[in-house]
Amino acid sequence: MNANEHGYNELMDAGPLLETLARALHDAGLEAILIGNAAAALHGAPVTTIDFDFFFRKTPRNLQKLKAVAKALDAVLLRPYFPVSGLNRLSRDDDGLQVDFMTTIDGVRSFARLRAQSDVVEFGGYPLLVASLAAVIQSKRAAGRPRDKAVLDILEKALDEKEARNKKAKARGSEDRK
Repeated sequence: MNANEHGYNELMDAGPLLETLARALHDAGLEAILIGNAAAALHGAPVTTIDFDFFFRKTPRNLQKLKAVAKALDAVLLRPYFPVSGLNRLSRDDDGLQVDFMTTIDGVRSFARLRAQSDVVEFGGYPLLVASLAAVIQSKRAAGRPRDKAVLDILEKALDEKEARNKKAKARGSEDRK
């Protein structure tokens, strides 16, 4: 599936940056899932964010791959609050890029389960895993932080609207086959 086919680039002007991230992840061989408000925005939710959040499996090999991603992006890899949290932050001073890679996510039982609920979206020919809007909502609800609670109504309304559009599209598709 291509980002343009879904109107993703029209919804978000971070397309070139997401292409850069998708390329760096692909080249390093790091499987990571875009979550949070950036994922929600790609699904059409009217939210904004200043960073990108990814969920990945914490293995020694993946941590090496994460270092390769940082190098490819000419970014610094930081571990705020380490070892208390599973947060690894990539930061690039030139343009303020901030990308968080987390090994645990509230409301998410496993990487495999979230991956099964994710879409593969291409940016510039590079695949990027994007968590479903329902999974983003589940995570934000489980986190319970004020900033997450503040967007829940917006995200739930966007999910309802998306599901209604999908239902109408399926109904039109079955009518066309008759």
